[in-house]
Amino acid sequence: MQQTRTFTDKILLVLKGLAMGAANKVPGVSGGVVAFVAGFYEEFIYSLQKINLKAFKLLISGRFRSLYQYTNGKFLLLLILGMLISYFSVSKILDYLIIHYEIFVWSTFFGMIIGSIYYISKDFDEWDRNSLIAAFLGIIAGIAISFLEPARENDNLWFVFICGIISVSGMTLPGLSGSFILILLGNYVLLLVDSVNALYDTVADILVWDFSFIHNEARIRLLKVLTVFALGSLTGLVSLSHLLGYVLKKRKKETFAVIIGFITGSLGVVWPWKEKIFKLGKSGQILIDRNGNKIIDNYDRYWPEINQTETWLAFFFIAIGIFIVLGLTWYENRNKTK
Repeated sequence: MQQTRTFTDKILLVLKGLAMGAANKVPGVSGGVVAFVAGFYEEFIYSLQKINLKAFKLLISGRFRSLYQYTNGKFLLLLILGMLISYFSVSKILDYLIIHYEIFVWSTFFGMIIGSIYYISKDFDEWDRNSLIAAFLGIIAGIAISFLEPARENDNLWFVFICGIISVSGMTLPGLSGSFILILLGNYVLLLVDSVNALYDTVADILVWDFSFIHNEARIRLLKVLTVFALGSLTGLVSLSHLLGYVLKKRKKETFAVIIGFITGSLGVVWPWKEKIFKLGKSGQILIDRNGNKIIDNYDRYWPEINQTETWLAFFFIAIGIFIVLGLTWYENRNKTK
């Protein structure tokens, strides 16, 4: 499914990777939705399928050009480049916005998911009995996940590896947020905050030729955790892509119906009007991470009060989110018809 891409196409693909990376960082939002709405979901899955035994043989034999072509390397590398840029730029901005303007951020994402549901379902004209059942099951699964209670933090390396396998689902399964799954597993702060900060601090130390961190047991432990998590994520990405590629070939219509239902059911996760529930220690005090931030355990959802200015602004940002998705898809479709 490789495509010939112009320079503009390459820039757009990097931007799509940037959007996927930002979406994956936010609990409740799925990078897979970005891939689905932007129209490269199937190419993404089928490209990941090429990371297999044949690709490994090409790698160890030094046939790098053949490996690059076989795995649709240009597509994957541009996408990964966008995700990496996002991780050190857009996701940092999102962290700031969520802290200071949380309800408006959730409202925008809520609107974007509504826009995604409309865009995905409007061209789905094969609603038969099986598709309706599949969509209904997807909705039920999405709603059920949104009401699960989080577990406690666990830094056992085998469990961290499993977390990596499960968390990457947000990239391959539209509507399933990998970050939210990590919250449910109790390891969001450990794997996406503490471990990443440890890596950042280590890189900063190495750049100034400071290797004293090798005597810092806590830092080394976090780096081990991050390494195992990355290996688990890679394992999950490849294995899930093979499973999804098979399902898309055999049951494409039902798979798309499940995805539509699942995205719809996941709206509860990004419901804008919610209050934070902070994790408490044995002494009853609110726990904080290494940067002094309070650790979120879950959310209590509530209905908005329509007479509040903040609520009307939230509705405005929901509309903005809808128009962002529909505007981008309109621009994408216009370029395809040229």
